[in-house]
Amino acid sequence: MPDAAPGSGAPAFRGAGTGRTGSTALGLAAALATSLAGALVTPAGAGKADVEDVRVEREEGGTYRFSVTVRHADEGWDHYANRWEIVAPDGRVLAVRVLRHPHVEEQPFTRSLSGVKIPEGIDRVTVRAFDSKHGGGGRVQSVEIPRP
Repeated sequence: MPDAAPGSGAPAFRGAGTGRTGSTALGLAAALATSLAGALVTPAGAGKADVEDVRVEREEGGTYRFSVTVRHADEGWDHYANRWEIVAPDGRVLAVRVLRHPHVEEQPFTRSLSGVKIPEGIDRVTVRAFDSKHGGGGRVQSVEIPRP
């Protein structure tokens, strides 16, 4: 059973039968912390598409309109932000907005998608963007679904 690591709120795993925090767990935690720190200082121009803003409006008939702002260093047809997705908490893709051309001179840019059906019971979704060279991996945004 994990115990709370002093002062961190994170679990500390015990070594097998020793009653002390295992060095393997500490080594893994240190490696993870180092990896995360490196990810946090990665420059925004690293080539992946970032979702900067999401607006959700309820439409007549119970569907939703999503207006999504994406930033990506589009270079032309060989490397550009080519879609964004609306994803349920369980990982299901609920809708996709295909971006059919580069936006080299328009950054960031906002595009909308109407008629999106969000199943009952889903109160929050994540929006993630992709580019034609790297796929996903940029900043995502999680938004609450406005219910009546």
